Amino acid sequence: MRRVSKEVSGMSADMARDVVERLRGVFRSGRTKGLAWRREQLRGLRTLLTEREAELADALRADLGKGAVESYASELGFVVNEIDHALRHLERWTRPERVAVPRSLMPARARTVREPLGVVLVISPWNYPVMLALAPMVGALAAGNCVVLKPSELAPATSSALARLLPSHLDDQAVTVVEGAVEETSALLEQRFDHVFYTGNGHVGRVVMRAAAEHLTPVTLELGGKSPALVESGVDLAATARRLAWGKFFNAGQSCTAPDYVLAVGDGTADDLERHLADAIRAMYGDDPSRSPDYGRIVNERHFDRLTALLGSGRVVTGGGHDRASRYIAPTVLGDVKADAPVMAEEIFGPILPVLRVPDLDAALDFVNERDKPLALYAFTGDPASRRRVLIETSSGAVGFGLPNAHLTVPGLPFGGVGESGMGAYHGHRSFETFSHAKAVLDKPLSPDTMRVVYPPFTALKERLVRAFT
Repeated sequence: MRRVSKEVSGMSADMARDVVERLRGVFRSGRTKGLAWRREQLRGLRTLLTEREAELADALRADLGKGAVESYASELGFVVNEIDHALRHLERWTRPERVAVPRSLMPARARTVREPLGVVLVISPWNYPVMLALAPMVGALAAGNCVVLKPSELAPATSSALARLLPSHLDDQAVTVVEGAVEETSALLEQRFDHVFYTGNGHVGRVVMRAAAEHLTPVTLELGGKSPALVESGVDLAATARRLAWGKFFNAGQSCTAPDYVLAVGDGTADDLERHLADAIRAMYGDDPSRSPDYGRIVNERHFDRLTALLGSGRVVTGGGHDRASRYIAPTVLGDVKADAPVMAEEIFGPILPVLRVPDLDAALDFVNERDKPLALYAFTGDPASRRRVLIETSSGAVGFGLPNAHLTVPGLPFGGVGESGMGAYHGHRSFETFSHAKAVLDKPLSPDTMRVVYPPFTALKERLVRAFT
């Protein structure tokens, strides 16, 4: 098989087992453990992203209506930056780390050695079908693993492009792409992997975790949730609105870290913010966003129908227009939204931004803490005391002051959730750590004299214990 294998629809459990066992044999041969192999894979992946950028961008446009700028900024360029960061630091990441040894064990040396886990499974979603497939793979390959990649069937053009383009750029004996839907994913989850990395929703996350538990396989779950944005009075509301609109309506709102709703704190804040949000959307996408090359589309009709059913959850401040044939929903802001409105029942994952009014920061923090821990929390405030309270009195995967989504682009920051929004983290060094094991190593010279220090005669030890406890 001289290409990354593409396992098509109808995969049985036996077929999945054969795939995993084939990769396990490659891993056991040791070919993936050397630094040269790891660098070669990372450089090959980088070449794919740069030389085949146009093909991948076409696939992203077909699946999600993404423009070229958005595709590069949030998908292709993002992964290139992850690769460059890994290549710069890979040698340092793989060095053994010395650890202090207690005096009672001296002379001796201790260290931790990072080793690859083995064969890992990456299950990626549809909303960022290149980035969320390949960014975890960067960490898996950097750590020296064999990889099974399962792209999302809901982004079929991108899934097909990855399966078609990966073969000529990666080690075809160590990386396998499995296309398909629930049947193929279920067959894979029956197998024993050394790590399962899943990005998606909490319902499927529970399915993944139950399947992994059968083999005691560790998992990383990158989920989502309703990420709030707190806006206090006194801040620059025009700038706040521009940043909220960018963070929310990027990828037509189909981002797990997008601001899901706004808590406008204090009298008058909501009215002024709503006006500025309408202006910001017009400045970004024009009077008719359906004609903007920078505004995306909803992934399919099922999600379109779910989202349009939420448009009646409040007063339409701006937007509200939609067309099922083209899967277009205008960037929409809803005002006067109540806490029990349908749009507040679950993660929106679309271009609808509810604005809720709260009297003060106490009420805003209570509102957040009464709900599941979000993947991210954003706060727009000029008060240092408010910033401290947000950090100390809430729990979330990340906190962004003054700008949504951008924490994803900092390689040194871990990206992951907490509670219902996920477990585990990746990006940069955290990706390498996620897909490797820190093995403890103690090196004690063989010497009778030193052995007596560590292991005194049993009778002397017994006498010492008796004196200690009587």
